[in-house]
Amino acid sequence: MPVRPTAKLSRADLADLNSFLAVHRLRSFTQAAVDLGISTSALSHSIRNLETRLGVRLLNRTSRTVSPTEAGSNLASRLEIGFDEIAGALEEVDRHRDRPMGRLRINTLNDGARLLVSRYLPKFLQNYPEVSVEVAVEDQMVDIVAAGFDAGVRFGGTVPEDFVAVRIGAPLKWVAAAAPKYLNRRTPIAVPEDLKAHNCIQIRTGQGVIYRWEFEKDGERQAIDVPGQLCVNETTLGVEMAKAGAGITYCLEKRITGELERGELQVVLPEWAPIEPAFYIYYPGHRQTPPGLREFIDMLREEPLV
Repeated sequence: MPVRPTAKLSRADLADLNSFLAVHRLRSFTQAAVDLGISTSALSHSIRNLETRLGVRLLNRTSRTVSPTEAGSNLASRLEIGFDEIAGALEEVDRHRDRPMGRLRINTLNDGARLLVSRYLPKFLQNYPEVSVEVAVEDQMVDIVAAGFDAGVRFGGTVPEDFVAVRIGAPLKWVAAAAPKYLNRRTPIAVPEDLKAHNCIQIRTGQGVIYRWEFEKDGERQAIDVPGQLCVNETTLGVEMAKAGAGITYCLEKRITGELERGELQVVLPEWAPIEPAFYIYYPGHRQTPPGLREFIDMLREEPLV
């Protein structure tokens, strides 16, 4: 049986094929360009070059959508196998290096960025100078695979299924808090229901709904639809407005440690503060682990678990 000649691929060929895979996976030139770290125009030029060399259209493009042709789908399915093999081979080689190198993309919610990532990232960057890190901070739930991220940081209980999830740190305490100047001029708060007579700083979650504040005492749990003149979608602004006397905020106790110590805020209903699941970092188990991710996880796990 004759031996099939090995196709010779140039660096440009490999780059264009990788660009095509990114667009195919994300169904967006804009998102794929961000994922690849190039401009949208450069990406479009790469795809046009590839289609010209192959003599076949791979993608159907309109002003709003991108979808693969039959040829494009077939090519992508074969390329994914090949690029996975290449990634695996490179990972094997990387194991012989003293240090990881490459790019790491992390998606984290706001609280995770402030309490964990910002705490350990400087040390990670110093220890692994050949790894570049991109961090996207957003409280909306993101499909990290579709968006091209290597890992995400979320609260336990919100991590999607079918991912490898690693616990970081201890369970988290959530509290309601307000400035003394607000509390001194309003009626006392003895039970969660009393919050309905107060001006609470509402929270719109990443899923787009107004969050019901949760409380727990001696096994009794309550979720309160709090009223309020102000609604925010991130913790920092809620804390700042509470410090200014605009109302009561609800957040992780760790986010306001300094404000509590300085007396700028005071916890409301401390005996009702619930303990909820810890942070987790998660990543797809079916993919090759990118360089630096294991080291980054090990560093995050320095956070005490108790």
